[in-house]
Amino acid sequence: MAAPSKSTATFQQAVAVYRQGRLGEAEALCRKTLRTDPKHVPALHLLGVICLRKRDPAAAVEAFGRLLKLQPDSPDVLNNQAMALYDIGRRDEALASLDRALALRPDYREALNNRAGLLDALRRFSAAAETYARLWALAPDQSQALGSLLQSRMNACDWTDYDKTSAEIVARTARGECPNDPVTFTWHSLSPALQLRCTQDYAARKFPLRPLPRGARTEHERIRVAYLSSDFREHPISYMFVHLFERHDRARFEVVALSYGEDDGSNIRRRLETAFDRFIDVRKLTDLEIAQLIRREGIDILVDLVGYTGGNRAQILTYRPAPIQANFQGFGLGASLMDYVFSDAETTPDRLLEATYGEKVVRLPDTWVATDTAQPIADTTPRRADEGLPEQGFVFCSFSSPYKINPPVFDAWMRLLAAVPGSVLWLRYEHEDACRNLRKSAEQRGVAPARLVFARRIGLAEHLARLRLADLFIDTYPYGAHTTASHALWAGLPLLTLRGEPFVSRVSASILQAVGLPELVTESLEAYEARALELARDPGQLDTLRQKLARQRPTAPLFDSERYRRHVEQAYLQMMERLRRGEPPASFDVPPIG
Repeated sequence: MAAPSKSTATFQQAVAVYRQGRLGEAEALCRKTLRTDPKHVPALHLLGVICLRKRDPAAAVEAFGRLLKLQPDSPDVLNNQAMALYDIGRRDEALASLDRALALRPDYREALNNRAGLLDALRRFSAAAETYARLWALAPDQSQALGSLLQSRMNACDWTDYDKTSAEIVARTARGECPNDPVTFTWHSLSPALQLRCTQDYAARKFPLRPLPRGARTEHERIRVAYLSSDFREHPISYMFVHLFERHDRARFEVVALSYGEDDGSNIRRRLETAFDRFIDVRKLTDLEIAQLIRREGIDILVDLVGYTGGNRAQILTYRPAPIQANFQGFGLGASLMDYVFSDAETTPDRLLEATYGEKVVRLPDTWVATDTAQPIADTTPRRADEGLPEQGFVFCSFSSPYKINPPVFDAWMRLLAAVPGSVLWLRYEHEDACRNLRKSAEQRGVAPARLVFARRIGLAEHLARLRLADLFIDTYPYGAHTTASHALWAGLPLLTLRGEPFVSRVSASILQAVGLPELVTESLEAYEARALELARDPGQLDTLRQKLARQRPTAPLFDSERYRRHVEQAYLQMMERLRRGEPPASFDVPPIG
């Protein structure tokens, strides 16, 4: 047998080190192969894949571009090129590349999945749903395709086969098939036990542990806390936590940001960059490199702010780079990834402690929801006409994301509009798909589409000021408002919620308890609808609630950032004490500061 050529031997070595996860060496060997043989197809392909994994999409585009000159009709190369083009922001070209791949191979499941995901990212949710439907028809055994199909439809407020599909997702989750990520699953199920099952199955399937070797832990003068997020930008999470970051006790804590999301140039981004002792942009690092950085920095407590929501890089957590890993999303990630999850007694009462989470639960007093009491409200309140609202008539509003709206809640809203002449429903504008489908659904329920008013996108200070134009914020269910609920109350707008069993149905109730308005928490959809109608018909009662909110807001625990900061830091200190004593994580309640 003839000896392999020099380029073949070098490439075989590249494959070997790539399989060991040594991406830098593998890339160098691929480039060495290509210097000897510039048309070495496997080396070009592996080089492109390595560059994608190393988060160097520009180099990946260049490699796949060279490869397409040699294999212009390769669906696999077109699919990979699309992912690289997407990562450098050339999304229209990425979509065109996927369409070419599918024209060559219409049943190419990976390309269909990538095309649907790209359309989701482009906020073309109806088109994404159509593509997921094609994938589901090809692969009915793939539960994830079904989950993604319903997710895209919910984003578009397209409730085609909603009950049937939702029931199928719940049934498949009970069988261990886990069609959805745990966050999306909360849209469909009220069962904490099934929620835990979904979380555990999802974590085991997608995020198996691969911990870094443990070295001796070094004690620091200050506890080192790192906040890990993709959302240090114009995002609810930033507005929720920025005041905590700014107020941390620097005598006891060194506070670090690890940001793997985009820099959107916003005012909140600039504010965040100065809120930490160090703000480290890790976008271009691989998951392993970020984990190694966390270990080198000697981080004591790693706090994840993203969980399984969009844009997450939960793979970082699989390396267990910090001795304590805590989750501030409220949703469970699974005990394999995290030691602790933050909550409170309202969102996680005793009966739900073990039923909902694999992690140990740290319950803060008052509420786990952070607020920014430095957030200004614009001085000028606009006129109703400026926002497309009628000068007279009751204004119901709900500024939650469209995916939180479902048929039972929308039915109740439409009955309210029918029962309150001249009233309107003021909703958040996200994209045309949702607006079009919600107007159509209103008309199908006998309500004029014009009675749905969609709020234009404006700055937060201006948005808080215009909230004064509304009469009552009505919550979604089962996935209720979080940051938007605290924003409404900060602006002085009463909020009505429906409390359910799972965590996501209890956050607004927690917020209302912490601001002293428990009378705005209802326990059933019928009671929720009746209470909303009662308040719409009784301006005096609603005005009394507004006045009560105005009186209590300055001293309410919900808006006491200093009190909140001290509670969180007490939690961190207790976690560290257990670690120093060699004790495993355990659930505990943080005692309230007097």
